[in-house]
Amino acid sequence: MYEEIERLNVEAQEYAKRLNVVLEEVKRVIVGQKHVLNKLLICLIAEGHVLLEGVPGLAKTLMVKTLSDTLTAKFVRIQFTPDLLPADITGTKIYEHRTAAFSTQKGPIFSNFVLADEINRAPPKVQSALLEAMQERQVSIQGETFKLDTPFMVMATQNPIETEGTYKLPEAQVDRFTLKLLIDYPTREEEKTIIQRNTQGIEITPAEVLTGDEVIEIQRFNQRIYADEKIEDYVTELVDATRYPANYELGGDFEGVIEYGASPRASIWLMLTGKAHALLNGRGYVIPEDIKAVAHEVLRHRLILTYEAEAESITSDNIIDKILATARAP
Repeated sequence: MYEEIERLNVEAQEYAKRLNVVLEEVKRVIVGQKHVLNKLLICLIAEGHVLLEGVPGLAKTLMVKTLSDTLTAKFVRIQFTPDLLPADITGTKIYEHRTAAFSTQKGPIFSNFVLADEINRAPPKVQSALLEAMQERQVSIQGETFKLDTPFMVMATQNPIETEGTYKLPEAQVDRFTLKLLIDYPTREEEKTIIQRNTQGIEITPAEVLTGDEVIEIQRFNQRIYADEKIEDYVTELVDATRYPANYELGGDFEGVIEYGASPRASIWLMLTGKAHALLNGRGYVIPEDIKAVAHEVLRHRLILTYEAEAESITSDNIIDKILATARAP
């Protein structure tokens, strides 16, 4: 086993070098937000989807566009609006008069990187058009099923401060996002750099450093990263604690606060993104710190809290902090 882990370490270090080149290219364009950029790359490695939440003007769209620019892959941006239809995303059948037959017109979902901009501005019927694509990596158009290209990643953005003209994402939709990333304001120094770049004609174009096939290769290697059974037990305990807090000495703190705990998808994504975090750090094996590094982003949108929690200003992140502090790491 030791020799196998050593071999995995060697491979992980090589892949980590290539991934860090991607990060450096993105950082040439995006000022600050290093934490968010790291998590975006982790989500890509784990073959997941990401939900970006932040107030307007924090470069959410630019972040996603820049990441796709560093990869040789097809990128599309879909602006979600109240009048958008599911067929505008997935595609539809068109009747051809010349041939007296129907032909399939594929929608923008048939791309490698799909940016669903302001996803909460479209009604639930339109939001649900992404469900099959995100989970099964396929799209059904009037009874005919089409496989999506690989790599495939949905990156959605939403504005947390506006409620007028928006629709809350259904729980089934939210659960399909691997990570939920919260974007904060830049620091004063970062703000100064942003001003200089955008008022002095400074234009930076990121270089393409990875092909789609190389991304797929890295994603497949991520599955092979070693995770000990103790790590599996640790992940299981973290997720189980969100469902039955009283069993983990959390009952007194969070009694009547959690309405529904995290789904089994949380366990899967905790492990896969934990592996991706290890890979990005040049390791072929997972340690508890890898799981802790992604726990908030994986779990925060999967906990459904009660009205009492909202009244007491208790957030999902507060609960996750307590669980991480209480759970026994191997």
